[in-house]
Amino acid sequence: MPLRSAKEAAPAAPLLPPEIAEAMAAGRLDDPFRWRGMHETDQGLRVVAFDPGAWEARVTDAKGRAVATLDRVHEAGIFAGLLPRKRKRFDYRLAFHADGRDWSVHDPYAFGPLLGDLDLHLLAEGRHRELWRRLGAHVVTHEGVEGTAFAVWAPNARRVSVVGGFNFWDGRRHPMRRRHEAGVWEIFLPGVGPGELYRYEIIGAQGNPMSKADPVAFRQEHPPATASIVHTSGEARPATEWETRRTAAQSPAAPISIYEVHLGSWRRAEDGSVLDYDALAERLVDYAREMAFTHLEFLPVSEHPFTGSWGYQPVGLFAPTARFGDPEGFRRLVGACHDAGLGVIVDWVPAHFPSDDYGLARFDGTRLYEHEDPRLGFHKDWNTLIYNFGRREVANFLSANAVFWLEEYGIDALRVDAVASMLYLDYSRDPGEWVPNIHGGRENLEAIDLIRETNRLIGERCPDRLTIAEESTAWPGVSRPVDEGGLGFDFKWNMGWMHDTLEYMQKDPAWRQWHHHQMTFGIHYAFSENFVLPLSHDEVVHGKGSLIGKMPGDRWQKFANLRAYFGFMWTHPGKKLLFMGGEFGQEREWDHDSGLDWHLLGLPDHRGLQRLVRDLNIIYRDTPALHERDCDPSGFAWIEGGDAEQSVFSFERRDASGGSAVVVANMTPVVRNGYAIGMPHAGGWREALNTDAEIYGGGNIGNGGRVEAVATPMHGRPASASLTLPPLATIVLLPDGT
Repeated sequence: MPLRSAKEAAPAAPLLPPEIAEAMAAGRLDDPFRWRGMHETDQGLRVVAFDPGAWEARVTDAKGRAVATLDRVHEAGIFAGLLPRKRKRFDYRLAFHADGRDWSVHDPYAFGPLLGDLDLHLLAEGRHRELWRRLGAHVVTHEGVEGTAFAVWAPNARRVSVVGGFNFWDGRRHPMRRRHEAGVWEIFLPGVGPGELYRYEIIGAQGNPMSKADPVAFRQEHPPATASIVHTSGEARPATEWETRRTAAQSPAAPISIYEVHLGSWRRAEDGSVLDYDALAERLVDYAREMAFTHLEFLPVSEHPFTGSWGYQPVGLFAPTARFGDPEGFRRLVGACHDAGLGVIVDWVPAHFPSDDYGLARFDGTRLYEHEDPRLGFHKDWNTLIYNFGRREVANFLSANAVFWLEEYGIDALRVDAVASMLYLDYSRDPGEWVPNIHGGRENLEAIDLIRETNRLIGERCPDRLTIAEESTAWPGVSRPVDEGGLGFDFKWNMGWMHDTLEYMQKDPAWRQWHHHQMTFGIHYAFSENFVLPLSHDEVVHGKGSLIGKMPGDRWQKFANLRAYFGFMWTHPGKKLLFMGGEFGQEREWDHDSGLDWHLLGLPDHRGLQRLVRDLNIIYRDTPALHERDCDPSGFAWIEGGDAEQSVFSFERRDASGGSAVVVANMTPVVRNGYAIGMPHAGGWREALNTDAEIYGGGNIGNGGRVEAVATPMHGRPASASLTLPPLATIVLLPDGT
C-alpha cells in the first residue's frame, strides 16, 4: 500500500500554528520540546522537524524504512506531518534531502530529560556537591543512543541553545529544554562526541543574544579562541605510594617544602615555545625531585583569556588551560608528580573573574554570577567582577569546583588566592565605595560562609587534602577548624614574616643592627597559625627585581646574603615556599613570556646556590627537629635572639622525641671567632650545614665540620660551645650520631 502524504492526512487545523513556526524560524521558541519531535494527538502522531539546510524530510523507522513524508511548512526548513495510523511513539529517524544529498539523524527532540528530580532539587537549593557531574557536557548513552548531554544554569534566559560545528553554529537548530525548578536548561544531542566544539547561544532576560562558553566545560579552546570542547576523561589511575601516605605527608608535623611554578615560563623548548604537560611531567618533575622539594605548586591552571594574568583571572574554572595540552595531559602531569613522591598544589581563585563577553559576566542577561551592586561586585584594582557569594547557586558552583580539582585530578592541596579581598567589604575601597554588612561591619559575612563551607566540605569529602590561604591581614583563626570559630584552612601564608625579613636582608649589613627586630618579630606570632613562609612570585615582579637582585653589596656579598637568608628561612618555624628561579639566583625579574635563565648554572655561584637549596631541603626533610614542630611553640627557643650589635641570631629547634638542632646566623660580612653560645647538652656536635661552604660558593670558613660543647652553662642551657661564625652565613649543628 503506498504511503499517504502528510498533506493528505492533515486535518483542517494546521499541525503547526503559524506563530509557532515563525518563532521557531526566528529562534524565539521558548518551549521547543512541546512542538518539535514526535507527539501523540487524537488524530495520530504529529512530527515536527527543523533543518534549515533541507528541502525535503521524511520519517523512517530505526532500520531506515520510510514511514511518512513531512510537509515543508516554513521556508526556513520547518517540516510537519501527521501519522494517522500510528498512535504510540516509536523509535524513528529523520531523513533529509537537499541538492542531491541525503542524511539521516536521530531527532534530539525524541529523547526524554536526563536530570532527575533530586538533581534539580539540589541544584535549585545550591546543595549539589557534584554539580560538575550534571552540568556541562557529558558523553553518555541515553535511551540506547550515544551522544552528549548538555546542561547549563541560566535561570533568567529566554532561550538557550547548544551551538557548534555539528549544527553550523545555528542557535535555531537545538534550543534546549528548560527545567523550571532550577533554572537549568538541558538537551541530549545524539552523535555528538568528544572533541566537538560548542558554546551556548543565549537569548538574555532583555532579549539580547549572547554567545557563552560553558561555565562547567572540562576543556576549552586554546586562547584567544573561546569555544568549549566536549571532553571525556580517561580511566582513573591506580593509587600511588604517595597517595597512600598523603595524610601524614601533609600534616603540620611533616616537612613541606614547596617549589612554586608558572608552567609557561619555568623552561621553554629550544624553539622558544612553551613545554606541554607531558614535557613538564618529565623535565619539571625530575628537577623538583632532584632538588628534594616535597611539593610542586602551580600558578592557576584553570582556563583564562589573558596570559598576562598568569591564570589569576580565570574563565573556565573546570578546564585545565589548553596552553599546555589537553586535560588528560594535565592528569598525566599530576600522576607523574605522585609517582615521583611529590604533592601537587594548585592555586585556586574564587575571589573574582574577568568581564570577557564569552565568560560568566551577565551570563543570562543579568548579573547572575557577579553581585548586582558594583560596590560589592567590582574590583577596581583588577578590573574584575566579584562573585555574589550570598547567592546559594553561586556559592555551590565555587565550593563544588574546589572539590572537583581534588577528586577528579587528584590534586593534593589548593592554595586559595586573595582571601583578604574576600573577607573585607572595604578591601582596597575608599569611604563611600563599599556597603557595610547587616551588623554595620566591614566583614563580608557571605564570603566567610563560603570559605568555611568549602573547607568543611573538603574536610568531609577529601580529608587527606589541604587548603592554604593567601591572607595578608591579621584575621584571627585562618588555619583553625571551623567548629572552633576559624576559617578552616590548614595553612596560611606568613606575609608578615616575608615582608619583614626581606626588608631586613635588603639593608646594608652595617645598618642591620638597628633593624634586628625585623628578623625576630615573626616568632611572636609564629604559632598563632599554621604558617607557610613564602618567597613567592609576587616578590619578583612589577619592578621588585629578583631575589638575588634585592641583596646588598658586591656579587660575592649578594650570593652570601641570599645563602644566609635561605639558611635562616629553612630552619625557621614554618613550611617553606620558593618561587622558581630563586633557587639558583635568577638575576632578571620574572617574565612570564620567557623561560628562566638556566644558562646561569654555568657559573659557580649560581650552581652553588642551587646545591644549597637542595641540601637545605634534604636536611629539613631528614631532621625531625627542623620540621616536626613547625607549628608548635615547643619546637623553637631562642638561644640568643637579642645580639643586635653583632647581627647574630642563634636558636634551637626541637622535635617531639627530645632531639635538637642548633642554628646560628651571622648577618654581617665579619668573621666572628670564639663566638660563645649555650648548647642543649655537652658533647660532640657536627656542623651539618654551613652556607659559607665552598661547594655553595662560599669562603669555606667554619668549624671544621664539628664542635665540642662543654658542661659550662650559658644562655640558660647546661652547656656551651665556642664557634667560628663565617661571614654572611647560617650554620646548622646537630648532635653526633644524628
